[in-house]
Amino acid sequence: MDGDQLILAINPGSTSTKIGLFRGNEIIFERTVRYDSDVLAVYPHIIDQYSFRKDSVLQVLDAEGVDLENLTAVVGRGGLLKPIPGGVYLVNDAICADLRIGVQGEHASNLGGLIAREIADFLHISAYIVDPVVVDEMDPIARFSGLPELPRSSVFHALNQKAVAHRAARDLGKPYEELDLIVAHLGGGITVGAHRAGRVIDVNNGLHGEGPFSPERAGGLASGDLMRMILKGERGEAEWTRRLVGQGGMVAYTGSNDGREIARRIEAGEETVKNAYDAMAYQVTKEIGACAAVLYGRVDAILLTGGLAFDPYFVSKIRERISFIAPLMIYPGEDELLALAEGVLRVMNGQEQAREYV
Repeated sequence: MDGDQLILAINPGSTSTKIGLFRGNEIIFERTVRYDSDVLAVYPHIIDQYSFRKDSVLQVLDAEGVDLENLTAVVGRGGLLKPIPGGVYLVNDAICADLRIGVQGEHASNLGGLIAREIADFLHISAYIVDPVVVDEMDPIARFSGLPELPRSSVFHALNQKAVAHRAARDLGKPYEELDLIVAHLGGGITVGAHRAGRVIDVNNGLHGEGPFSPERAGGLASGDLMRMILKGERGEAEWTRRLVGQGGMVAYTGSNDGREIARRIEAGEETVKNAYDAMAYQVTKEIGACAAVLYGRVDAILLTGGLAFDPYFVSKIRERISFIAPLMIYPGEDELLALAEGVLRVMNGQEQAREYV
């Protein structure tokens, strides 16, 4: 049945829109439309880019000779909606309303579901989103932080974590809902999730300072020391945000977030670079160990994904510390368009039921 389904996937990013056409889970073509920052600057808000971005998608499809009437479904990257359980959602009026107003903030991904819905409505087919970043399945006990006014929240690489969990389930020959997994997304940000019976019951907030430091993010810091540095007033809020999220981690230690450059410098004998890289792997293993405790030590597999999972050295530093917990499975990279298409296929093949957003 997979081969009969023609699925259009749309993934808007901050300065680009990725477009993929799939027959089943096989890619027919993938294109990235990049936008000049000067062009985007004329739009006061991201939602104002809607028509411009939609037209760029349609232009690509026209240039590729795609007959829209042959499409079975359209899927867009989910945006900053209200917190919701993971899964595949039909794009309904409630989703469109919340994406338009930016119910949890402005982000280019908010446009994905809107563009998918308009194209799908014109063709009288269904539009979907899959595992947006607002997926929240944390157990109540995992939300305690130590301060009632600062509960822990779920912000992680939901689309990729869920996608590789489903792929691992296929490889293991069991439903995702019957497995206990630990998934570590190793990219510019790092998130490690405890997946129990199809739900991510605990995960570090990789954007707002929990968990391991990453190529670009500072990770968990001693709050008292950080507070004293902030109160000195030497940096403003915007500068501190950049320092913690874009200029922390390996950037702070080495000046680079490029894994290939870091590998070259380690090979050239730069001991300080090697030490920082090893420390990042060390912190990932600590987070994996914490997730193993959350799962009572009953772990079917540990999955590594994201760009850093391409690096045999980095993977080996993780493997040597966590191999006693469970088998390690490697799914390098982050193919978001394929993840979107696979989500729709699960619904079309009856493996999963589409959810309704309210």
